[in-house]
Amino acid sequence: MLIHPWDSAVSREEWQQWLRTTDRFGLLAVNNRDPLQAPLVLPTHFTLADGEVLMHLARPNPVWPHLEASAEVRLTVVGDYAYVPTYWRAKPTDPEEVGVPTSYYAAVQFVCRPAIVDDPSEKSAILAAQLADMQPEGRYSEVAPDAPPYGRQLSGIRGLRLAVLRVEAKFKYDDQKPVEHRERVIDRLEDRGHGLDAGAARQQRRRLSEIGEWRSAENG
Repeated sequence: MLIHPWDSAVSREEWQQWLRTTDRFGLLAVNNRDPLQAPLVLPTHFTLADGEVLMHLARPNPVWPHLEASAEVRLTVVGDYAYVPTYWRAKPTDPEEVGVPTSYYAAVQFVCRPAIVDDPSEKSAILAAQLADMQPEGRYSEVAPDAPPYGRQLSGIRGLRLAVLRVEAKFKYDDQKPVEHRERVIDRLEDRGHGLDAGAARQQRRRLSEIGEWRSAENG
């Protein structure tokens, strides 16, 4: 993922906080054992805990032999995205039709070492961690190998622990542009109100508050 200096996370806490505001749903990319075939990409919820990404997948999923052969996999999470049209990005002195469009988005990618989990107790621990993360209000049964209702269903899944090797985080919101331009786009995103425009506007406003004018931030 290309990350310009002005698109990079200002701190580790920035991407961690952003991730907490999402539904922890991403795309797991796994190399195909056949190099002539496309990689496998799986949409899935996940939980981040103690330097690991936790998830589970159905046992019939065709990804397992490819995971067993992979030293590294990549999990991508994308959100707060919006299309920014040509006429929003033209310079004030130029005709609006000559502006260059772009995409705004936040993205976090985890490069990980995978470990498949088949032990019932360890699978139960993964499921319990995911339930606590996704459903903090409770209202679910205990997850244990010998306890209903989940115990008898454990054989139908396999767990996956992904040891995080490195993290790439990107917040692409025109932070290299003048403050006036970014404020103008924020207003237009809020007025348009399409799709994830509100989320993109919030991210751009937050980044503007933290970074200010990029040139002054760059030159210190």
